[in-house]
Amino acid sequence: MKLRLLAAATLLALSSAQAGATSFVVTTDWLSDATGSTSDATSSSTKDDDEKIVRAAKDDAASYVASQGQIRGAHLEAAVNLIRSKQPQLQASDMQLAEAILAY
Repeated sequence: MKLRLLAAATLLALSSAQAGATSFVVTTDWLSDATGSTSDATSSSTKDDDEKIVRAAKDDAASYVASQGQIRGAHLEAAVNLIRSKQPQLQASDMQLAEAILAY
Protein backbone atom coordinates (compact mmCIF):
# COMPACT_ATOMS: atom_id res chain seq x y z
CA MET A 1 0.00 0.00 0.00
CA LYS A 2 2.85 2.39 0.83
CA LEU A 3 4.40 1.64 -2.56
CA ARG A 4 1.17 2.61 -4.31
CA LEU A 5 0.97 5.88 -2.39
CA LEU A 6 4.62 6.66 -3.08
CA ALA A 7 4.22 5.88 -6.78
CA ALA A 8 1.13 8.06 -7.03
CA ALA A 9 2.76 10.94 -5.14
CA THR A 10 5.89 10.78 -7.28
CA LEU A 11 3.90 10.78 -10.47
CA LEU A 12 1.75 13.68 -9.33
CA ALA A 13 4.86 15.69 -8.54
CA LEU A 14 6.38 14.99 -11.95
CA SER A 15 3.25 14.99 -14.08
CA SER A 16 1.79 18.11 -15.61
CA ALA A 17 -1.41 16.42 -16.78
CA GLN A 18 -4.06 14.92 -14.50
CA ALA A 19 -5.00 12.36 -17.16
CA GLY A 20 -1.45 10.99 -17.19
CA ALA A 21 -1.46 10.67 -13.41
CA THR A 22 -4.78 8.86 -13.37
CA SER A 23 -3.65 6.45 -16.06
CA PHE A 24 -0.44 5.71 -14.16
CA VAL A 25 -2.22 5.05 -10.87
CA VAL A 26 -4.72 2.76 -12.56
CA THR A 27 -1.86 0.90 -14.28
CA THR A 28 0.18 0.48 -11.09
CA ASP A 29 -2.92 -0.65 -9.18
CA TRP A 30 -3.67 -3.23 -11.84
CA LEU A 31 -0.07 -4.40 -11.87
CA SER A 32 -0.13 -5.04 -8.12
CA ASP A 33 -3.48 -6.82 -8.38
CA ALA A 34 -2.43 -8.92 -11.36
CA THR A 35 0.71 -10.25 -9.73
CA GLY A 36 -1.05 -10.89 -6.42
CA SER A 37 1.26 -8.57 -4.56
CA THR A 38 -1.14 -7.44 -1.88
CA SER A 39 -0.75 -8.03 1.81
CA ASP A 40 -3.72 -10.40 1.94
CA ALA A 41 -2.90 -12.38 -1.20
CA THR A 42 -2.24 -16.05 -0.80
CA SER A 43 1.00 -17.33 -2.22
CA SER A 44 0.89 -19.48 -5.30
CA SER A 45 3.56 -20.51 -7.77
CA THR A 46 1.84 -18.74 -10.68
CA LYS A 47 1.57 -15.43 -8.83
CA ASP A 48 5.16 -15.79 -7.63
CA ASP A 49 6.34 -16.52 -11.17
CA ASP A 50 4.42 -13.53 -12.53
CA GLU A 51 5.88 -11.27 -9.89
CA LYS A 52 9.41 -12.50 -10.65
CA ILE A 53 8.93 -11.70 -14.34
CA VAL A 54 7.74 -8.19 -13.57
CA ARG A 55 10.48 -7.51 -11.00
CA ALA A 56 13.15 -8.83 -13.39
CA ALA A 57 12.03 -6.23 -15.93
CA LYS A 58 12.87 -3.19 -13.76
CA ASP A 59 16.29 -2.51 -15.29
CA ASP A 60 14.92 -2.94 -18.81
CA ALA A 61 11.98 -0.68 -17.94
CA ALA A 62 14.39 1.99 -16.69
CA SER A 63 16.36 1.81 -19.94
CA TYR A 64 13.16 1.96 -21.98
CA VAL A 65 11.88 5.04 -20.14
CA ALA A 66 15.27 6.80 -20.12
CA SER A 67 15.73 6.21 -23.85
CA GLN A 68 12.15 7.29 -24.60
CA GLY A 69 11.34 3.86 -25.96
CA GLN A 70 14.47 3.30 -28.03
CA ILE A 71 15.98 0.56 -25.83
CA ARG A 72 13.73 -2.44 -25.21
CA GLY A 73 15.18 -5.42 -23.38
CA ALA A 74 14.02 -9.03 -23.29
CA HIS A 75 12.86 -8.83 -19.66
CA LEU A 76 10.67 -5.82 -20.40
CA GLU A 77 9.24 -7.58 -23.44
CA ALA A 78 8.38 -10.63 -21.32
CA ALA A 79 6.72 -8.50 -18.63
CA VAL A 80 4.70 -6.44 -21.12
CA ASN A 81 3.55 -9.63 -22.86
CA LEU A 82 2.57 -11.14 -19.50
CA ILE A 83 0.63 -8.05 -18.45
CA ARG A 84 -1.20 -7.83 -21.77
CA SER A 85 -2.05 -11.56 -21.69
CA LYS A 86 -3.42 -11.32 -18.13
CA GLN A 87 -5.38 -8.12 -18.79
CA PRO A 88 -6.16 -7.79 -22.52
CA GLN A 89 -8.62 -4.94 -22.01
CA LEU A 90 -5.97 -2.77 -20.33
CA GLN A 91 -5.58 0.45 -22.31
CA ALA A 92 -1.99 1.34 -21.44
CA SER A 93 0.91 2.14 -23.71
CA ASP A 94 4.19 0.29 -23.41
CA MET A 95 5.67 3.45 -21.86
CA GLN A 96 2.94 3.51 -19.21
CA LEU A 97 3.55 -0.15 -18.44
CA ALA A 98 7.31 0.44 -18.19
CA GLU A 99 6.70 3.32 -15.77
CA ALA A 100 4.36 1.15 -13.72
CA ILE A 101 6.98 -1.61 -13.59
CA LEU A 102 9.50 0.91 -12.30
CA ALA A 103 7.09 1.99 -9.56
CA TYR A 104 6.24 -1.60 -8.67
